[in-house]
This record gives sequence, C-alpha cells and structure tokens, in this order.
Amino acid sequence: MSAELSGTAPLTPPRIQLPWPVIWSAVIVGLIVWGTHAHLERYISPQRGLGYTLGITGGSMMLLLLIYSARKRVAWLRWLGSIPAWFQIHMMLGIVGPLLILFHSNFHLGATNSNVALICMLLVAGSGVVGRYIYTRLHAHLDGHESTLEQLKADGERLRLQANSIAFLPGLLDAIERIEKKFIEPPGSAISRLPHLFTGAIRVQIARWLVRREIRRSLRAISGPKSRILLPHVKRITLVTCRYADRRLAAGRRTAEYRLYARLFSFWHVLHIPLFFMLLVAGIVHVIAVNIY
Repeated sequence: MSAELSGTAPLTPPRIQLPWPVIWSAVIVGLIVWGTHAHLERYISPQRGLGYTLGITGGSMMLLLLIYSARKRVAWLRWLGSIPAWFQIHMMLGIVGPLLILFHSNFHLGATNSNVALICMLLVAGSGVVGRYIYTRLHAHLDGHESTLEQLKADGERLRLQANSIAFLPGLLDAIERIEKKFIEPPGSAISRLPHLFTGAIRVQIARWLVRREIRRSLRAISGPKSRILLPHVKRITLVTCRYADRRLAAGRRTAEYRLYARLFSFWHVLHIPLFFMLLVAGIVHVIAVNIY
C-alpha cells in the first residue's frame, strides 16, 4: 500500500547540516593545501601585479584587526557597531589576511625582513586560533545559556540542598567527595593541569561508574531485613541519588574547567598582544625595505 493510501507520510532521510565554522575551516585548509602544491611562483610575483595586490590587501586586513581592540576600549566608537559583531570581523580578518599574505609570498620564504614578518604573522594567526578555542570553551553553552561562574555557583548551591535528601545513606557523601577530589578537581601541579583539562569526559565516566558502585553498596547496607520500610522505595532512592551524583560531578567538572580555561585565556592574552605588535613592526619594516630597495 502506498504512503498516500495508508495515511502515513513517506520516510525521508535526515538532512545533514554542517555548521559554518566547519565549512569555513574546510575551505581555508583546502586553499592552504592547494597553495602549497600549486607552484604559484609561475603565476604570482610578490613585487608586482596580483601578488603585490594580495600583499597590500592582506597587510591592510591585519591593520584592521586593531579596530576590535579600539572598539572594546574606547566608548565613543560605539557608532562603529557592536563588540560581538567586531569580534566576528576580527576573527575573519585574522584568517583571511594571513591567507592572502601566504599567497602573496607564494608559500615560500624570501629575504630576511620578509621572513621575519611572515613568521610573526604565522605566530599571531596560530595564537589567534588557539585563543578562539579557549574563548569558545570558556563561554561554552549550558542549557541554552552561557555558563558563567555565577550559574555554576548556583548549581553548586542547589546540589548542596539536595544532598540533605540522601544524607541518610551511610558514608555515601564522603565517598562522592573522595571520588570527586580524585577525578574531578584539578591537580595542584601546573604541568598536570593541561592533560587534566582534555581528559574531562573520560574522568567523569570513571567517576560516575565508581559513584554508582558506592550507591549500590550503600543501598545494600540499608535494605537488610531490619529496613523493610525502605525496601519499596529503593528504586526511587537509587534514581534520586544517581541524579544527584551525576549533577554534582558535571557541575564540578564545569567549575574546574571554567577556572582552568579562564587562567589559560589570561596567559594567552599576555602572549598574543606582544606578538601582534611584533608583527606590526616587522610588517612596517618589510614594506619600507621593499619600497626602498
């Protein structure tokens, strides 16, 4: 029987929609890979024509990056647009500008002054990509809202109140705190914090399995012959306790990652600004050297 006769709509395969950052990244990587193998020196000369134009355009885009910093710090520049909009423009210019410079240089090294400018540019672009990742993780979305530190503190307060409902389980809260301290809280050593940051999902799964094992042990301890009153409520107690433990571990992980990413972002900012000014000086020297000599 056809779909029209049976009254049911035909099944259609789900549409796969790629997010724009993925498409954008794929295009940029594709252009870079193509440029490194295309022997562009046959068609593009850095000193004249298209190659010279690409260099001027890419360098101008790098200069326009300063507008974002100025917009954040100077109040009377509000007429230029919103800060989030300029942040998006800043990221776009920080990718397209260096890409044009790479095509300007034919993906090859040249004179000393141009090499210094090119290396500074690559450092700034790479630093920007790392900073974007840290910024995204720092402001990761949680239940449709940005996970600010205040929200994480509110989650922690709600969990503290919920803990009163499972306090009758002997030793369970102590076991959860012990597991949380071992697998969720960041280590004291600065060297160990970076791998700790990127293994959060695995550590949470291990901690969740260990907590569930402790829950089963605690429930067996209270569901003996002398505790018949609690027997009909074992499933409900198990569900409430598991939900509490999951929310607590997740909130603990988010809080720890928020603090670590905030610290990384502050370190990144200290490094990124001097690199950009190094690029600015090296670019000016390169332009002057090219036009004089």
